[in-house]
Amino acid sequence: MVSLIHSSLTSTTTASLNPSFFSSSATLSSNSNLNFNYSEITVFRSSSRKRFSSLKVLSAATKQAKSPAEEEWKIKREVLLSKRVRSVDVKEAFRLTNENNFVLLDVRPEAEFKEAHAPGAVNVQIYRLIKEWTAWDIARRAAFAFFGIFAGTEENPEFLQLVESKLDKNSKIIVACSSGGTMKPTQNLPQGQQSRSLIAAYLLVLNGYTNVFHLEGGLYSWFKEDLPSVTEEEE
Repeated sequence: MVSLIHSSLTSTTTASLNPSFFSSSATLSSNSNLNFNYSEITVFRSSSRKRFSSLKVLSAATKQAKSPAEEEWKIKREVLLSKRVRSVDVKEAFRLTNENNFVLLDVRPEAEFKEAHAPGAVNVQIYRLIKEWTAWDIARRAAFAFFGIFAGTEENPEFLQLVESKLDKNSKIIVACSSGGTMKPTQNLPQGQQSRSLIAAYLLVLNGYTNVFHLEGGLYSWFKEDLPSVTEEEE
């Protein structure tokens, strides 16, 4: 649930508000979307930090039920491992796309894809810029802006539909994003690291795709290894 400050603030109070003086709860989800749950906001005077009012908040909109993409990473990882989704490095991915009819599914935003991508890659963005202007969307835009993010993203509701229009469920797919993430445990990350490509791979296997691979190191590593890349203008 996203909440907004009660509108009964006087102009004097509003002018003195500063984000650093708010006592509230806000969490960042692991896929870089913002989820907010404000139960109460306490405002202090900027000079003495003396409490002068406690503001109850009103619900701006009710968030829809959690989508599969928002599931906890631990659960996603268990499913990916049980479905035998294998990670491949960029050199192996390059060989597989050239010799074994694998398709690189690039789930980055369209603008990044147009700048540079692997030859023959298919682009279906798993997250997109927030486009709508419903009460919920306006509240989310404001929430992103509170953290200095003015191009907030949302889960692309047409992701699976668009993938299905381009790739059948028997296609051999290597899912790629910028960073790649990993399912391998490390000392600091015992569950590995979630990424857009791993979220996309999870959605694919949940929806009947049987030959799903994951690009370890992401397209950052692809470009760093100086593997072939093209821009939209070159195709």
